[in-house]
Amino acid sequence: MNKQVPAHEENSAADRIEERAERVKQAASSAVASTKEAVERAADHVEEGLHRATDKAAEAATRANAKASEYRERGREAYDDAVDRADEWLERAREYVREKPVQSVAIALGAGWLLGRILRR
Repeated sequence: MNKQVPAHEENSAADRIEERAERVKQAASSAVASTKEAVERAADHVEEGLHRATDKAAEAATRANAKASEYRERGREAYDDAVDRADEWLERAREYVREKPVQSVAIALGAGWLLGRILRR
């Protein structure tokens, strides 16, 4: 029961196997190419998202920096105003003491006595 396959059938079977192998190869290449494209699209999408997030973070940082600068400037102005007012008050007090030394000493003694009474309680 030895079956012999005619030569033309052998070639035909080999051709069919080769054809199928070529189709499998093409299908695999097509699958790899489409997967590569999908991965590239996903990477581009992620990259765009990262750029948008980075831009938004930079904008927020810039706005925060501007607000901090504004508040720092306001604080500096308030401090300068307070120092100027304190200097003016001190200068007025000095002038009053120079003009009225006896009254100044009496006021200081009275304020000290009153403060002492308050703090004892």
